[in-house]
Amino acid sequence: MTDAKYEKAPQDAPPSYETSEQQATRPAIPPPGAPLKGPLRAPFPLDIPELNFLRDKRVILASASPRRKMLLAQIGLHNLDIVPSTVPENLPKSLSPFEYVRATATQKAMTVYTQEINNAERGEPALVLAADTVVVGHLGDIFEKPRSEREHIDMLKGLRDFGEHKVYTAVVAMAPLESARDPGYALETAVEETTVKFSKDVSDDLILAYVRTREGADKAGGYGIQGIGSILVERIDGTFDNVVGLPLRATLNLIRDVLKSDEELQDEAAEAENDDELVDL
Repeated sequence: MTDAKYEKAPQDAPPSYETSEQQATRPAIPPPGAPLKGPLRAPFPLDIPELNFLRDKRVILASASPRRKMLLAQIGLHNLDIVPSTVPENLPKSLSPFEYVRATATQKAMTVYTQEINNAERGEPALVLAADTVVVGHLGDIFEKPRSEREHIDMLKGLRDFGEHKVYTAVVAMAPLESARDPGYALETAVEETTVKFSKDVSDDLILAYVRTREGADKAGGYGIQGIGSILVERIDGTFDNVVGLPLRATLNLIRDVLKSDEELQDEAAEAENDDELVDL
């Protein structure tokens, strides 16, 4: 016997925001558990002026990192020309981490830009992007890629034992100017910082097992947060993609700024000069 105060829950589907005509043309949704037919559709590309401008242009990534290539593909830059810098990364570690990573990324960008700007066969690049990532320990020591298994193990143990560490990624964007205005190119830089904390529960055995996967052998700090290396991490404070190797939001801002027209740059310079004159009054 049912209680008259309670009505049976409705079994009909909830109301739709679509009109009946839209529903009629929309593909049927398979029932739960049914196999999906065909590949899932990729998202539409970002429709913003700077990326639209670059779609049929030569864009160089001055890095062999597959992770940076993958991240740039996420914002629609698929047809990248991969031209890694061959300049040794041997700047003095006496520089601050911020200065070190920015100078290294700038060196990479300048080297590749100078090499490719007059490439008659492949054409002038519309944009050159370079980046450098370092991991910095609690004492300010800079960790790059481990050079041996022993160093790799010690590096990860140190990052675990001393609490938080910092990840810095510098991004540099360069583009040729339309005019012959010195120095002939525009250059923009940004440095992003993320704090990472390894879990104290990570055992020596787990570190050894991770090192022997070799996933972190080619990565600054010796781990890949986007892969198996995530099992080492308790939390982060900052952007995730910065730890992977390329902060996308900062990169997109650099692309926008470096592709400004000569007129926009001249207007900004004039505004800055006027501001300086007002301050001096």
